[in-house]
Amino acid sequence: MSQKEKPSKATLEKWHKDPDNWKLGIFYYNKEDKRILPPKRIAWAGWTVNFANSISIAVFVIVTILIIGLVFFSK
Repeated sequence: MSQKEKPSKATLEKWHKDPDNWKLGIFYYNKEDKRILPPKRIAWAGWTVNFANSISIAVFVIVTILIIGLVFFSK
């Protein structure tokens, strides 16, 4: 699959169901998946971070810093 080509729904579903893409059953790690926030293992529970995607990790770190900043500086 080329970089610009989007994966099919069947491919996304295959990646999501593959237990090798879930570290410790909760951390999603798939180098082929370029989505920043893929659905959690239980899809209705929201989204998770793809720890194999550097942009996804950056978004996670920025959001975490913003939340910590709001908690400490809101007083």
